[in-house]
Amino acid sequence: RAKEIKTKLGTLLQKPDSTIDFIIPYPEKPEKPPKAQKPSPEEALQWRDSLEKLLQNPYGLASFRSFNAEFWVACEDYKKTKSPMKMAEKAKKIYEEFIQTEAPKEVNIDHFTKAMTMKNLVEPSPSSFDMAQKRIFALMEKDSLPRFVRSEFYQELIK
Repeated sequence: RAKEIKTKLGTLLQKPDSTIDFIIPYPEKPEKPPKAQKPSPEEALQWRDSLEKLLQNPYGLASFRSFNAEFWVACEDYKKTKSPMKMAEKAKKIYEEFIQTEAPKEVNIDHFTKAMTMKNLVEPSPSSFDMAQKRIFALMEKDSLPRFVRSEFYQELIK
């Protein structure tokens, strides 16, 4: 039912791509996998209560990525970008991968947040994705983290 509503809203609220067309395309770069040491069961147990601790741990982050953290990571990387040209490239990539309707890894944000994010992308700045990133963080904290700590993978880590 939620997926059906999301699809209908996406169709109704679809904006022309002209807002983002001016941004230079982002060349694909292979991502290096993080080299991380497996945490102790005690350290992994702390992740149940703190999304921040999980995201700060390279092994925890790598483990949790498939549970909706890629957008958050992309935003963190984006904020560290100094060059306006690179910032525009990364903004376009994040928009196309996570924000636009029917994006391959579309994040679950409300219409207002999506509209504000698109408005912020007219002149990309380090804070362009802040509102969307905060919404996704809250979603991960309230939904994804509890499901992750119940997962078989996590249960094996804490043994």
